[in-house]
Amino acid sequence: MEKILVLDFGSQYTQLIARRIRELNVYCEIVPYHSELNLTKNIKGVILSGSPCSVLEDDAPKVNIDKIIASKPLLGICYGAQLLAHHFGGTVAKSNKREYGKANLSKVNNASSILKNVDVNTQVWMSHGDTIKALTNDFEIIASTNDVEVAGFKLNKGSDIYGLQFHPEVTHTIQGAEVYHNFVFEVCGCKGDWSPASFVTTTVNELKETVGDSKVIMGISGGVDSTVAATLLHKAIGNNLISIFVDNGLLRKCEFEEVLASYKGMGLNVTGVNAKERFYDALKNLSDPEEKRKAIGKTFIEVFEEEANKHSDAKWLGQGTIYPDVIESVSVHGPSVTIKSHHNVGGLPDKMNLKVVEPLNRLFKDEVRKVGKELEIDQALLGRHPFPGPGLGIRILGDITSEKVLILQEADHIYVNHLKNAGLYDVIWQAGAILLPVKSVGVMGDERTYEKVVALRAVTSVDGMTAEWYPIPYELLAKISTDIINNVKGVNRVVYDISTKPPATIEWE
Repeated sequence: MEKILVLDFGSQYTQLIARRIRELNVYCEIVPYHSELNLTKNIKGVILSGSPCSVLEDDAPKVNIDKIIASKPLLGICYGAQLLAHHFGGTVAKSNKREYGKANLSKVNNASSILKNVDVNTQVWMSHGDTIKALTNDFEIIASTNDVEVAGFKLNKGSDIYGLQFHPEVTHTIQGAEVYHNFVFEVCGCKGDWSPASFVTTTVNELKETVGDSKVIMGISGGVDSTVAATLLHKAIGNNLISIFVDNGLLRKCEFEEVLASYKGMGLNVTGVNAKERFYDALKNLSDPEEKRKAIGKTFIEVFEEEANKHSDAKWLGQGTIYPDVIESVSVHGPSVTIKSHHNVGGLPDKMNLKVVEPLNRLFKDEVRKVGKELEIDQALLGRHPFPGPGLGIRILGDITSEKVLILQEADHIYVNHLKNAGLYDVIWQAGAILLPVKSVGVMGDERTYEKVVALRAVTSVDGMTAEWYPIPYELLAKISTDIINNVKGVNRVVYDISTKPPATIEWE
């Protein structure tokens, strides 16, 4: 499979580079800049990402540029461009002012392959504190703005080495898609044959070869990732897939029964396990988010292990890990700071002496849905909003009780049904209700009340890495609020969360 390799120097935009290239039906993979480079034949080109660092720093991150250009086309973006210029003897210096935001290309050399069909005066996005002041005679300037002379350059001598000071991957660069199209097809000579159909064919063949006749045991949840992963496994190994769906008591209203019903006829060999009380016992008196996540994870492992031991001949553990999980688990500059524990089954593979198989670990969330569509999975499953592994355990702030779960299930059910009836559910990427650990004064039937507060959250996103709050019409919010307060005993106030990610996260815990 042909691919473009992106070396990540820590830019906030690195994942966008991969997404833009994958949109061209070319597979793109991100690796930390310090990874050992194995430039195999199927790698058609390499991109150096941006970075918060400066090439002027003594410990600036570097890569073996000579090794790359000896065999592959190379494109440097922002820091990557400065690194190229610096490597070949050019001058990089601190900018007189931080060059950040929209700019327009005052000069464009359309004869250069990477800028083919890119217009003069087209808008681009700058985000850098250093500037390339001068290049050696080995280079040709191919793009400029009024403030930045070296906005784009090419290494001469017939090579395919380019540097761009602006970021083609962000939407503010109007013709950025054209730039990446040119690099991928004009410069690297890719075919563009990576598609959901080709992914299914390749992955199923790989699974057959990797797993063989062995059995795979997998925890599924009714979510998109686990459903698509399980379906791929079933397509590869048939009845050797054993799926387990655990009711942890923290699912949405009627979700356990509805998901089990939706899996019927899919051949996923699903066993449902009711373990509500065990999870409630494990969560008793716990309020700290991390402690709750760990308690939920530990209990899930115990329940899952008990069920899995009924299938002692299983050799593999299937997981619905997707590409952002993989990227976030590898730090560019060393060990990452833990924002929150991941909900995947940590520790279980080693404990049960199982090998892990992750059919989706090369895909972003929207790509998972496209693959699911290719597999003809019911849209009712593919269109489900993402739901956190710890479930309502992290949407009930503070300690967990079965009574609180029932309150939140009812509020969430009313909320989501209103979104569906208004035709907004499929427009919104993720929505849910949160039960707050505060009470507020209210009046019902001329009597004073002192009851709980429910917050509503709804966001739009592509893969959850960033998110914008969704502007639900006031009239609909009013209906939702009225219905929740009138029908959910114990709630007398509803509020709406209008925070973006970042700085907030989608979930509250």
